[in-house]
Amino acid sequence: MLTGVTEGIFCCLLGAPPNAVGPLESVESSDGYTFVEVKPGRVLRVKHAGPAPAPSPPPPPPDTAQGDRSGLVRCQRRITVYRNGRLLVENLGRAPRADLLLGQNGSGEPPAALEVELADPSGSDGRSGPVSAASGSGGRRRRARRPKRTIHIDCEKRITSCKGTQADVVLFFIHGVGGSLAIWKEQLDFFVRLGYEVVAPDLAGHGASSAPQVAAAYTFYALAEDMRAIFKRYAKKRNVLIGHSYGVSFCTFLAHEYPDLVHKVIMINGGGPTALEPSFCSIFNMPTCVLHCLSPCLAWSFLKAGFARQGAKEKQLLKEGNAFNVSSFVLRAMMSGQYWPEGDEVYHAELTVPVLLVHGMHDKFVPVEEDQRMAEILLLAFLKLIDEGSHMVMLECPETVNTLLHEFLLWEPEPPPTVLTAPPEKK
Repeated sequence: MLTGVTEGIFCCLLGAPPNAVGPLESVESSDGYTFVEVKPGRVLRVKHAGPAPAPSPPPPPPDTAQGDRSGLVRCQRRITVYRNGRLLVENLGRAPRADLLLGQNGSGEPPAALEVELADPSGSDGRSGPVSAASGSGGRRRRARRPKRTIHIDCEKRITSCKGTQADVVLFFIHGVGGSLAIWKEQLDFFVRLGYEVVAPDLAGHGASSAPQVAAAYTFYALAEDMRAIFKRYAKKRNVLIGHSYGVSFCTFLAHEYPDLVHKVIMINGGGPTALEPSFCSIFNMPTCVLHCLSPCLAWSFLKAGFARQGAKEKQLLKEGNAFNVSSFVLRAMMSGQYWPEGDEVYHAELTVPVLLVHGMHDKFVPVEEDQRMAEILLLAFLKLIDEGSHMVMLECPETVNTLLHEFLLWEPEPPPTVLTAPPEKK
């Protein structure tokens, strides 16, 4: 505690945070890490591991009874945005999400229509529904409200099993604020042993990546472009994005930008489908030197809120995972740079990629209701709850998380039932 206070005083006097990480040259190390220069002077450390390149096995012959429709789903949805801040999502045709639920020990059909109120409605108090069927006091019927815009989704997607022996599959792991690629250690080791190719970057200012001393370097858009560069460098035909907390937003961004390359998405304690906007009443708006003095308290608060238990094991995991092991300047810039107005409910409702949502029930940062709302908005999604986990569930319950992720990677939907016609009767 005394060390943090002393360094904070020097920070106030010198006007710069201590231990600033300078830019690194792009190099590949012998321990499996690669330093990628995404922009001049902006270098990210990346963990890239996997089996040695091998020729892909020939594809299995198609089932004659199913033809070439194995894993094929039809995504039909109409999204209507009304001027009073209401959103109406209609799932048309056969709902493929039911297959996803049944394939992962779930049950139930997705709703045919979902009506929600946008998180930031404009031009109305939001009390009126999207359609007018109610009559006023005088018995007069209101005219139907005209939509602000309507989005039609009608496409076919082939969702297949992603196995470690397949050379066209890459798993991308993206951490959140204050972490590093070290939080994925159990997952990276597990999937590499199964033969998967994995890619896990350190966000700018985190881990061993360079830390520019400019706040604009940590906006959502700047970090998203970093992840785009990493994705384009390592992506193959079928790519799976796994994000935790703030990292989920970058997975959503990439899935929206590259729908033909992103095969599946896994969101771990990512929150609801709402646009990002920084809070002006947050403790992270304090001066950098004050935050540096408070860094030991912030680390302890994160331990209390991020883990279901606070024993010696959790303290060691916190240390190994480098959670909140970033400079006060980077932490403040990261929190104030979370501005992404495009990432609202409509943006998420447009996604047609299958999504697995994992939520630790003891999470004090992300309420379970937010992930439930996300599951309702997404077309091909379901939610899996882990009773023993909290916000850092991948560190607390690695075996459970690894099993869920692997089952989701291997899952593929059942083919649509074929209609068998009876042969004509002989006369």
